[in-house]
Amino acid sequence: MKSTDLPTIPSIYLARVRELLGSGGRKLLGLVGAPGAGKSTLALALHQAFPEASQVVSMDGFHLANTELRRLGRTERKGAPDTFDSAGYAALLQRLRHQHDDEIVYAPEFRRELEEPIAGAVPVYPQTRLIITEGNYLLLDDGHWARLATMLDDVWYVDVDDAVRNGRLIERHQDFGRSPEAAKAWANRTDEPNARLIATTKSRARLLFQW
Repeated sequence: MKSTDLPTIPSIYLARVRELLGSGGRKLLGLVGAPGAGKSTLALALHQAFPEASQVVSMDGFHLANTELRRLGRTERKGAPDTFDSAGYAALLQRLRHQHDDEIVYAPEFRRELEEPIAGAVPVYPQTRLIITEGNYLLLDDGHWARLATMLDDVWYVDVDDAVRNGRLIERHQDFGRSPEAAKAWANRTDEPNARLIATTKSRARLLFQW
C-alpha cells in the first residue's frame, strides 16, 4: 500500500502515541486483531505519522515456511497459532526491548506475493524509539504467546465490522491468486476460526481502536 493511500488516524490515537514516546526510552506498541481487521494498514499509518521515531515489525514474519507446514500437515491451517514460530517472535521482542546501542537487530518479513517469510528483511536500528508490532496473537495466553503482553508497553485491539473484515479477506485472497470460490472457502474455513479465537483476547487490550 502506498503512503498516499493510507487512511488518516484520528487525533486521539496519535496523542496516545505522543504520550507513550514522551515517557522516554524505547517503547513497543502492539496492534492485535482478527485477519482482515486492518492491523498492517494501521501500523503503516502510524509509521507514516512518526517516521523518524518508529519502525514496523510484524508477527507474520514468523510464519513457518510452506515446506515445514507440509511436513507437519498444517498447510490447510496456515495462519493458526501453531503455524507460527511463536518462541522466535517472543525472542525477537525480547531483543528489541534490550537492544544494545551498537547493534542492528534484523527482523523477518512475510512476503504475500511469495506466501513465505524472508529472514533478515527488516533492520531495526538502536536509535528507533517506537517499535510498532502487529499480529493476530499478541494477547493469546497460551504457550510462548503468553510472554508477549509483558513485553509490550501498550496494546491496541483493532476492531472492525465482521462483514467488512470478511470482504477484505476474500478480496485479498483473490489479489494473491485464489479464485473467488477458493478465496471465500479459505476465509470461511481457515480465517474465521482464528478470528473467533482472537476475539476472545479483546478484553486484554488496553485500548480499542476503531477508524
